[in-house]
Amino acid sequence: SVLSDSYNVGILIFLVILGTMVSLMNRAGGSAAFGRWAQKKIKTRVGAQLSAIALGILIFIDDYFNCLTVGSVMRPVTDSHKVSRAKLSYLIDATAAPICIIAPISSWAAAVSGFVEGEDGFSIFVRAIPYNYYALFTIAMILITVWNFDYGPMAKYETNALKGDLFSDSKEEKNTQRTFENPNGRVLDLILPVLVLIVCCVLGMLYSGGFFSGVDFVSAFAGSDASVGLALGSIFALLLTILYYCLRRIMSFRECCDCLP
Repeated sequence: SVLSDSYNVGILIFLVILGTMVSLMNRAGGSAAFGRWAQKKIKTRVGAQLSAIALGILIFIDDYFNCLTVGSVMRPVTDSHKVSRAKLSYLIDATAAPICIIAPISSWAAAVSGFVEGEDGFSIFVRAIPYNYYALFTIAMILITVWNFDYGPMAKYETNALKGDLFSDSKEEKNTQRTFENPNGRVLDLILPVLVLIVCCVLGMLYSGGFFSGVDFVSAFAGSDASVGLALGSIFALLLTILYYCLRRIMSFRECCDCLP
């Protein structure tokens, strides 16, 4: 019954394409290039953690895409500054959903606005942002923990990380091998697909809300179908990303197809 629901199928398509795009960006070397650039610019553990938070804030369109992208991009950076994988996971997860739930243009905003019947859901969503205490307090908490305010199990993980053990008791992570990454990748090979995805998803949500049929921007976004908009936007973004990589000759069309599920 879950898979027969059209809304769930649309979200499933969106998530599969997100995973494919992350695989493409890794294979093209965009994630590795950003990591190399960040390693040169970021000199401290605090800076590495703040960079992960900042990147999470920039990718506000959807929390799933946020986690998939920030994790693969920032992992080499935080590893080089001896930040535990547990801390990186916490920072990513505690940034993704709280940012998306208070961003007016996001999959969460579209979904929540649709629950308000007979009212301007988008307007209510915007007015409710200052009262979303979970999101605001969570964001404040991650900023506090960045400055070595770790406690409980996280303090243990961070202490072990400073000694060189980034994984602590996670044996599965220790055996993880990184896939091939193109050494010719550039930072633009990561940034451009992310921007294209954000733009396409926003346009897709506006399309599903009737914006291109004469509905005003706010009404179109409030009345959009997140499932349809995100699925359409991600499909177009995937096609444009493959075209970009092929035109830049950093990957062949066959190599791009190898990243497809």
